[in-house]
Amino acid sequence: MHVVLAGERLLPEGEPPRHAGDLPGAVRELEAARPRWVWADTRDAYPPLLAAGVRVSRCHDLALTEGLLLAYEGRYGEPRSARAAHARLHGLPVPDEPPDDPGTLFPPEPLPAEAAAEVLADQLARIAALPAPGRFRLLVAAESAGALAAAEMAHDGMPWRRDVHDALLTEMLGPRPVHGMRPAKLQALADQVSAAFGRPVNPDSVRQLVKAFKDAGVAIKSTRSWELKRIDHPAVEPLLAYKELARLHSFHGWAWADQWVRGGRFRPEYVVGGVVSGRWATSGGGALQIHKVMRKVVVADEGWTLVVADAAQLEPRVLAAMAGDARLAAAAGEIDLYSALAASFGGQRDHAKIAMLSAMYGGTSGDAARLLPIMRQRFPKAYQFVEDAAKAGEEGRLVRSWLGRTSPPPSASWRELVSGPEGARAARDRGRFTRNFVVQATAAEWALALLAILRGLLPGPARLVFFQHDEVMVHCPLGLAEQVAEAVRQAAAEATRLLFGATPVRFPMEAVAVSCYADAK
Repeated sequence: MHVVLAGERLLPEGEPPRHAGDLPGAVRELEAARPRWVWADTRDAYPPLLAAGVRVSRCHDLALTEGLLLAYEGRYGEPRSARAAHARLHGLPVPDEPPDDPGTLFPPEPLPAEAAAEVLADQLARIAALPAPGRFRLLVAAESAGALAAAEMAHDGMPWRRDVHDALLTEMLGPRPVHGMRPAKLQALADQVSAAFGRPVNPDSVRQLVKAFKDAGVAIKSTRSWELKRIDHPAVEPLLAYKELARLHSFHGWAWADQWVRGGRFRPEYVVGGVVSGRWATSGGGALQIHKVMRKVVVADEGWTLVVADAAQLEPRVLAAMAGDARLAAAAGEIDLYSALAASFGGQRDHAKIAMLSAMYGGTSGDAARLLPIMRQRFPKAYQFVEDAAKAGEEGRLVRSWLGRTSPPPSASWRELVSGPEGARAARDRGRFTRNFVVQATAAEWALALLAILRGLLPGPARLVFFQHDEVMVHCPLGLAEQVAEAVRQAAAEATRLLFGATPVRFPMEAVAVSCYADAK
C-alpha cells in the first residue's frame, strides 16, 4: 500500500485524504501496516519525523526516482524535483531545481498530496513500460531506502569522542591556536620551508611555491605531492609534512569538529546518489573521507560496540556475476579472489590483481600491457563485457548498470572534440568511464541493497551509523554484537540473491566487533 505524505496531508491508497494535526502520531499509526510512504524528497520529509521519534520502514522518493527515470530516458541533468515532474506531466513550465540550502528565505511551497499522487502514478507507469521493470523497481526501492538510511545516520550520528579528538590534534599539530593563526607545529614547518628558500614563502600559496622553486632553478607545474617527491631540494621534506598536517587541520580540525560534532556524535549530511555511478557523496562534514588517524576518535559508548564490515573485492565479484564468466565466477567463489586467479598469471597474485583492475578501469601501461591478453584469453566473457561497455562509450552511446542506472550522455563539447584532431583520445577517455561505470554502478546497487536489507534486520537499539561505498558500521550494545554480525552476513547473501539470483559468486562480508574504529582496519 502507498501512502502519499505532503505537508500535513496524508493520502492513503484507495482512501480519502486526511489532514493530520499530529503528523508524527498519524504516521506512527499507519506505519503498523508497513505501507510504502511516498513523498517529494526524503531530505525534507523524514528528518522532522525522526526528531519526533518516528521511523518508517519503506518509502518511494519521488525526486530520486525521477532522476533515475530521466537518466534512463536520456535526459540526465533535467530538474528532478517532484514539482518539476508534475509540471512536465501537465506540459507546464518546468521550474529549476530548488536550492539545497534549508535556510532559503523563500522555499517553494510543498507539492499538494494529490499532485504527488499523480507523479507517483506516472513514475510507476514509466517503470512498468521499461524492458526490465522488475530490476528497475528494485533500483528505485534501494535508492529510496538509502535515503531513509542517510537521514537516520545523520540523525543518530557516529560516536565521536571530542576529548580524544582534541588530544590527537594537540599531539599532531600543537595546542589549538587563536582564530586565523596556524597551530604551532604547522607554523614551525612553514618556517622551515621559508628558511629552505632563504625568504618568506607561504606554503599554502601554489603561486608563491612555484615561483620560489623556479628561482631556485627547479621547474614544477604544480605542488602535488607526487611531483614534489621527484625534486631534490631542502624545502621538499618540510613542505610535504606541512601539506599532510594542513590537510588534517582543514578537513578534521577543531573548527570542523565545532561545526559537525554535536552531543558526542558526528552528524554529516549524506547525498544519496551524489556521484553519477550511484555512490554517495556528502554536502558537509566529509564523512566519506575520514582521515585514517581520525578513526581513533570513533569510539563506542560504554557497554556498546562498533560492528564494522566491508565487502572484499566487490567490483571484480560484481563483474563475474554480471558477465556470467564461469572461470571468473569460480574464482569469485573463494574468499580471496585474486589468490584464486593467480594460477592463470604464473602464480602471481599481484599480476592477477593488475590484470583485473586494468580490465575494469581501462589501464594499458606498465605490466597491464602483457597481462591483459591473458585476461582476455582466460576470462573471455568478463573481458568482453567491459570491452562492450567501453566501445559503447567511445561511440557516444549510453550504458546501464545491472538494475538500470544510466550513464550521463556525452556533452556537446565532447561531440565537437571527438570529431577533431583529439577525437581518438576523447573517445578513449569516455570509453574508460563507461567501462568502469557498468561495474561500479552495479557494485553501488549491491551495497544499497545490502544497506536496505540490513536496516530491517537490525535488532532493538542497534543503529547504522556509517556507510561508505561497500562498508557499514553498526553501533549496538555489546550483547547484540554477534546478532548484528549475523544480520550483516544475511543482508549480504540476500542482496546477492536479489540482484543476481542463483550465482556461484560469493560476496564475503565478515563483520568484526571493536570498541574503536581504528581497530577494525
